[in-house]
Order: sequence, then C-alpha cells, then structure tokens
Amino acid sequence: MSYRWLILLAMPLLASAADISGDWEFTILRFGDHTYVRANFKQEGEKLSGTANELRLAGTVIGDTVDFSATRPGGESFGTFHGTLQSGAFSGDALWFGKEKVTWSAKRPAARPDSPTLHNFEPTQFYRTFSGDIPPVMHISPGDTVRTWTVDAGGSDKNGVRHSLGGNPETGPFYIEGAFPGDTLVIHLNKVRLNRDSAESGGEISYNAVTPDYVHDAKYDEKFDSEWKLDREHGVAMLARPTERLKNYTIKLQPMLGCMAVAPPAGQAFRTGYLGSFGGNMDYNQIREGVTLYLPVYQPGALFFLGDGHAAEGDGELTGDALETSMDVEFSVDLISGYSTDGPRAENTDYLMSMGIAGSLNEAMQEATAQLANWLEHDYKLTSNESAIVLGSAMRYDIAEVVDPRYHIVAKVPKSVLAALKPVN
Repeated sequence: MSYRWLILLAMPLLASAADISGDWEFTILRFGDHTYVRANFKQEGEKLSGTANELRLAGTVIGDTVDFSATRPGGESFGTFHGTLQSGAFSGDALWFGKEKVTWSAKRPAARPDSPTLHNFEPTQFYRTFSGDIPPVMHISPGDTVRTWTVDAGGSDKNGVRHSLGGNPETGPFYIEGAFPGDTLVIHLNKVRLNRDSAESGGEISYNAVTPDYVHDAKYDEKFDSEWKLDREHGVAMLARPTERLKNYTIKLQPMLGCMAVAPPAGQAFRTGYLGSFGGNMDYNQIREGVTLYLPVYQPGALFFLGDGHAAEGDGELTGDALETSMDVEFSVDLISGYSTDGPRAENTDYLMSMGIAGSLNEAMQEATAQLANWLEHDYKLTSNESAIVLGSAMRYDIAEVVDPRYHIVAKVPKSVLAALKPVN
C-alpha cells in the first residue's frame, strides 16, 4: 500500500482530532472595546452544543474549525461564530445581530496548581493609577501567598528613601491566574505590619466634614507640626513634637491599608486617590490584618493593587492624611468563580461588612445597605422580609471616608447574630 493511501485513510481521524468539550473563556473585540464571557461546550462527534450565560450555543467542530450560532432564551438569533484552533486556543470572527462583525479569541481557564506557592516580591516601581493597562509585576495563582511591602502615601519607604511622587503610589499589580470578569477576587490579609517608627498626618479638618462657619472661624497655625512617632514596642503613637496640651496624648496603633483595588471596569483608569466599585482609596480603618476583602473582577487576571498604609486612622480620615506610613504586607488570594459582588465587601472575625461608595453620604449609605441585604439573601437564602428583620435589628454603619472624591459608608452586621442562619452553599 502506498503512503498516499495511508494519508487518505488517516484524514478522517485527523479531521476529528479536536475535542473542545468543557469551559472556555472568550474575549470579544467590538469597536475597539473588549467583552468577556465564559462558555461551556459539549461535543459529540462533530456536533457542538453549549451555553454562555443565557445564550444557547449550537454548531459543529470539523478538525480544527468551529462554527456555531448563539440564540437568546426566546429563540431569536444573537450571532454566528467561526474560528480555528491553534496551539490550544481559538480565534476567529463573528457576525452579531446579523450585521455587526466582531473578532474573538478563546482559551481554556487556567488550571489551579496542586499546591500553593509563597512568593517574595521586592517592588522597584510604584504606580499612581488604577488601570488595566499597567503590566503585571507577577503572576500568581489562587491559593498563593505574597510577601511584599508598600511605600507611604508620599512615596517613601521604611528608610525614608523616596521612590515615587506622592498620591498613594501602589505596589503591584498582581495578575491572578484564572480570574475572569464575573468572578470575585478574595484577598486574605495575613499580615499588615509597621516597618518604621514615623508617620505623617494632616493638621486641619477637611472642609467636607464641617460647616462653612467652622471653616471660616477656624484659626489654623500653618507651622503646626503633625508628624507622629510610632512606639511599636508599646503599640501606641504620639506626636513627635507635641504642643503642651497634647504632650500626653497617645493613640493605639492599628495598622491598615487605605488602598486595595482591582483594575477598574470598561478600560477606565483612575488616579490612586479615587475609589469605586473596584475598591481603590477606600481608607476604611477596618481593612487591616486578619480581614478578608472581596472585590469584583472586571478584566482577566483582575490586576490587584495595594498601598497607602496607615498606622492608625479615625473614622472618615478627617484630616485627609492619617498617620501615613510604609508597611510590610503578606496576603493570600483566592477566587469565587461565576459570582460577582456589586462592589467591595469584607469580613473579619466579628462582622460582615458591605461597602457603599458614591457621590454623597446618602447614596453611599443606600449602596452599602442594599449590597448587605443582597449578601444575606444570596448566602443565607433569606427572603427580603427576613433580611429586613436581621438588618433592622442588628446592622451598624461606619463612616469610612469623607475627604476623597467620593464618600464611603460601610454597613455591617455582627456574625454573632448570624450564627443561627447557616449559610447555604
């Protein structure tokens, strides 16, 4: 038998070699903008079926070529897709709504490693923008832990060496393998530790927090010294050069991170003084060691930033700068796949905490309350009436931030009152 006949006999086997059953992550380019969606396929011979959110998928796979259509729940056509498989990934084009041509690519989700990895990261560059266009400094996987450090809000490290201009320069961003839009990034703050004995703060109350009459009548001394000395051995802070009335004034050290964020949605970029659904400069004094933070993922890899350490901070960060200092940090990451929060959430030993960020305190309160109600109704399967009873009898509010471009209020409920309401998986 000639080699030609052997090749012809093998062709059917080659044509059916690709099997694309399982999960895929699609990136669709439409008028220069990106849309992300997960799809699940089932292949039986050359026949292909599947789902992508509410869409139903049906088509064929012949060799390394895929053709399928997407239809809405009512049966109307959403689009038709054509692509080819190369090196384990698909790329191709599609026609949406029968007239709009787009391009797309798809790849398998990243596999989670069998065992977590501990990473030590020494930053050399710090960023003053939350943006998905910044190249990641490191790729890590769910379950991994990172040990690193941050500069203070002015850009100086533990030795007083300046590495950046001020404005909350950030460490990162870190790319989390497998993080995809529609997921929730989970950050466990294992350690948030002071690494020097000094801090800086403002010496005037922000205009946002007082009446116009107070602003007019206040007699601030421009030479007032608001540098702090941090006594890490005894866990207290005091002014480095206090006035006579404040010479015995001390406060408890409670190290925290003012900024934790993912890349913002829709290709947006914000200076690191800003905050929103992506996190950012939230300045909530409970984001400290032992807290778990939840952030919605808006682009592949999430791109996680952290910075803006404080030795302590009163509610609202009234002076604009609150004991700003550098920090040593250890955090671990995880993912909740296929479920996205409406905005930042957190929990510690005592509370579930929902963060409302908006242009006014009233709107921020509404967002915080609504998200906390949604959280209870989703995780504990409470009805709207039941969540109203729980929140109406046990909820507390914290005013986290009043001096930045947006206001931040936290609605929280004690875990002790939720003990009888077992979460439903």
